[in-house]
Amino acid sequence: MDSSPPGSLLVCDEVGYIPFAPEAAALFFALVSSRYEHASMIVSSNKPFSAWAEIFGDAVAVAAMVDRLVHHAELVSLKGDSYRLKDRRREVDAAG
Repeated sequence: MDSSPPGSLLVCDEVGYIPFAPEAAALFFALVSSRYEHASMIVSSNKPFSAWAEIFGDAVAVAAMVDRLVHHAELVSLKGDSYRLKDRRREVDAAG
């Protein structure tokens, strides 16, 4: 499935922003599986892994996908306000 050159990096931003249709979830699983131990991925989400079954619709596939994603991963968890909302609050405070 993945024909990217060796050493390439794929960035998947905002995973879980909207739920995946079953076909899209299967394709995303296939993409993760094809890159596992072959190429790098960065995946960002505002949802914890525990909520991914709701996003992808298949808890068993999610468990396998998360296992592949975190096996050789560096996990970074950011806490706090969204920088977009923080900037918006500054604009509102300045206006009024």
